[in-house]
Amino acid sequence: MLKTLSKICRAGIASEPAPVSDDALRVVDTLQHRIRDILGRALCIRHVDAGSCNGCELEIHALGNPVYNIEGLGIKFVASPRHADLLLVTGPVSRHMEVALRRTYDATPDPKLVVAIGDCGCTGGVFGENYASVGRVAKVIPVNVAVPGCPPSPNRILAGILTAISPPGTK
Repeated sequence: MLKTLSKICRAGIASEPAPVSDDALRVVDTLQHRIRDILGRALCIRHVDAGSCNGCELEIHALGNPVYNIEGLGIKFVASPRHADLLLVTGPVSRHMEVALRRTYDATPDPKLVVAIGDCGCTGGVFGENYASVGRVAKVIPVNVAVPGCPPSPNRILAGILTAISPPGTK
């Protein structure tokens, strides 16, 4: 052990110098600043399950885990559409949820955004239109951004949310 320690002392620290910090890598700070510039506060999302199989919900719940940490970005989920800026809608709209989805949309204050999640929300998916389903979300309420996938990954969902709040022509 002493032999190893003496060798370390003679050789010194054998590593590269620390890299210079880069402000472009401060993604969280930049994103929080952009959200506050656009909205003046945190982005509040109301999630509506209009008749999905819950595959998309599992991916949406993953946004809250330590890997994605959506609340750390200044984005939070709220229980009431009256406090929401954005509606996140999953599933094909079942006939029983059609009125509830319209009421939720009407209760959300202007300006409001709608993001349809998953193949079912975007196109009706495997369920399509039938006796129990109206089909895609856009048949019931206007949709700003559609995020396809069955289910889409949390990264794609987050990208859809950020696309919805970004002014046209920006990245």
